Amino acid sequence: MKNFFLSKSRRVRSTPFTSRIEKQGVKNYTVYNHMLLPTTFSTVEKEYLHLKKDVQIWDVSVQREIEISGKDAHQLVQLMTCRDLSKSKVGNCYYVPLIDSNGGMINDPLIYKLDGNIWRVCIADSDVLLYAKGIAAGKNLNVKIFEANIDTLAVQGPKSFKLMEDIFGNSITKLKFFKFDFFKFKNNKFLISRSGYSKQGGYEIHINDTKAGLELYDHFFDIGKKYNVKPGAPNQAERIEGGLLSYGNDMLINDNPFECGFEKIVNLNSNIEFLGKNSLKNIWNKGINRKLMGVKINSNTIDLNSLSANLNYLLINDKKELIGDLRSAAYSPTFKKIVGIAMIKKDYFEEKKDFYTNTNNKWVEGEICNLPII
Repeated sequence: MKNFFLSKSRRVRSTPFTSRIEKQGVKNYTVYNHMLLPTTFSTVEKEYLHLKKDVQIWDVSVQREIEISGKDAHQLVQLMTCRDLSKSKVGNCYYVPLIDSNGGMINDPLIYKLDGNIWRVCIADSDVLLYAKGIAAGKNLNVKIFEANIDTLAVQGPKSFKLMEDIFGNSITKLKFFKFDFFKFKNNKFLISRSGYSKQGGYEIHINDTKAGLELYDHFFDIGKKYNVKPGAPNQAERIEGGLLSYGNDMLINDNPFECGFEKIVNLNSNIEFLGKNSLKNIWNKGINRKLMGVKINSNTIDLNSLSANLNYLLINDKKELIGDLRSAAYSPTFKKIVGIAMIKKDYFEEKKDFYTNTNNKWVEGEICNLPII
């Protein structure tokens, strides 16, 4: 895939850790929420193997946090999502689909309940700030909405637990999955959640003081040599295998949460009010005709330029009938072939039939499988 230079500007922001990352040899960036997101420091395959064995520090400050506070904060947050948050508790994180009035996917953030009237919506790559402001204005809600000055470091990999224990003490190991609490380092307090965009385990550290954040970042590398700590980034092959979806790649506003596999967190039978509820009821009653599924393709290379433009990577059956389209793909060192996420038509996602696709000007066979891919 051809590389291009990216011009930095106020529209494409750096993060407080960009200078550190560039000294550590970052090779590629992408743009996410109008910010620079590192993608590779060596190769995707090397970083995949390292992530599964050791520990990496990721600058994921691109996961911007929309803070919603005030008397009507809970009402607004609930209006945006089809997941029932009526029994939500302070200290918990909630993975939720945000939807529009037609039931289309707006975003799939992790929501943090800080107290009864303060929520943080940690967003994927789409504009949730303006969406929240629009609903609040239309409903005349008493809320304050802004992008919080928070930057995030993710500590991911099987050795992340020992590294975090060395810095924050034994109490950090008692933090349960999708829970958060506050922990101190050098008299600075950090909100830390047991979460992250990999299946290897780890934490996300939410930083509101740049100086303290840089001290912590440097300390990870000062003491982490015994755990073979390295800088890293969300890994395409690892997240696809784990069934972790990417908004903007695997799903967009024309896809609904049932097609994306979120039916367990779509609460249609409760008394909660949210936008798109009637639309989702109609979709549920009719049934879906397509669904995101895992795929394995019998090739070890794929043209990412074509994939990003959705060219060539249409999936067909042996009668040359279209059965789906490939949304994301990467070479898997575990399966020794391309793994991907595709939107598949009903007859094929139910029976998991084989398919063909054209990669590198050659027709190759593939198989449909569940997510996560095993």
